[in-house]
Amino acid sequence: MKLYEYEAKNLFRYYNIPVPESFLIYKDDNLDLVDIDKEVVLKAQVLVGGRGKAGGILFAKNKKEFIEKAKELFNKEIKGEKVEKILVEEKLKIKKEYYVSITIDRDAKKPVLIFSTEGGVDIEEVAKKNPEKIIKYHIDVLKPFLPYKIRWILDGKIPSEELAIANIIYNLYQLFKEKDATLVEINPLVITEDNKIYAADAVVILDDDAHYRQNFEAFEESNKEKLPFAYVELDGDITVIGNGAGLTLASMDIIKNLGREPACFLDIGGGADTETVKLALKKVLSNKKVKGVFINILAGITKCDEVAKGIVEILKEHPNVKFSVRMMGTNEELGRKILEENNIYYETSMEEAAKKLIENL
Repeated sequence: MKLYEYEAKNLFRYYNIPVPESFLIYKDDNLDLVDIDKEVVLKAQVLVGGRGKAGGILFAKNKKEFIEKAKELFNKEIKGEKVEKILVEEKLKIKKEYYVSITIDRDAKKPVLIFSTEGGVDIEEVAKKNPEKIIKYHIDVLKPFLPYKIRWILDGKIPSEELAIANIIYNLYQLFKEKDATLVEINPLVITEDNKIYAADAVVILDDDAHYRQNFEAFEESNKEKLPFAYVELDGDITVIGNGAGLTLASMDIIKNLGREPACFLDIGGGADTETVKLALKKVLSNKKVKGVFINILAGITKCDEVAKGIVEILKEHPNVKFSVRMMGTNEELGRKILEENNIYYETSMEEAAKKLIENL
């Protein structure tokens, strides 16, 4: 479960991770009653990545600009998401930016600390262009991960007067561990002109499987949309839908190997019926960037004809979207017949299905 930035920063406060002064405003608030006496940043609260590049972060120098920018943001859609609330923060005078995150390295089967001396940019770009500026350290969960260890990791990488960052990383790890997170990220972690340290942004993703032992009700707003499938929105333009996490990830890899980027990870799971398929397609097609849909079904409990019916129903509503389907398993002949009757391309090879879709875009 991905938290909104303001929810993540509330957690940061609890774990003594410094964040800028802020308050939340809603779409139906009377903006004239908001007291603004300094420069502020207005940050759309949406659960998508690349918010800044999509115009979801604006600046205001005074009350008049604040009202103008707030109205502008509330009338926007950021990557298909309407803006219903905005986090208003003090504008920091930034001297330096760092990147820090803790996530799970599934190959090493350990949490991994990632730190970069280049913050405020996509960490993937830093990894490509300046890999020497990234530190990775695998954390042994059976041993204490104490501030002195973090200072040792950062020694020589940042000025000695900034080694207080180690305490922030220590607190970040406590949050990661105690709240069953799969990712905690600060990008950027900033040093201001008066040498204070702040988490200027915050990303926290909690493990859904830990719901039974965590008070997730504190974040009910993040779960307003109850979906009967696993869905993660990404930055590409080709929707990827599969049944099973492994199959869906393999489908995403194929799209990337063909030089394109997936728009999402969507696993409809086992036993998905026509209505589930329709709901999944409505969800992904609400993203206006989507140009094509790659569906990869290896049916067992799931039935190919149920999936095909869902695709046909949605195609009536979105006739201009390109579909390509790889479909094998239970009722595959019936499913393929339904697709053929509606001129929807299908293949028995997922590589060929993906390749054909990209060729037709």
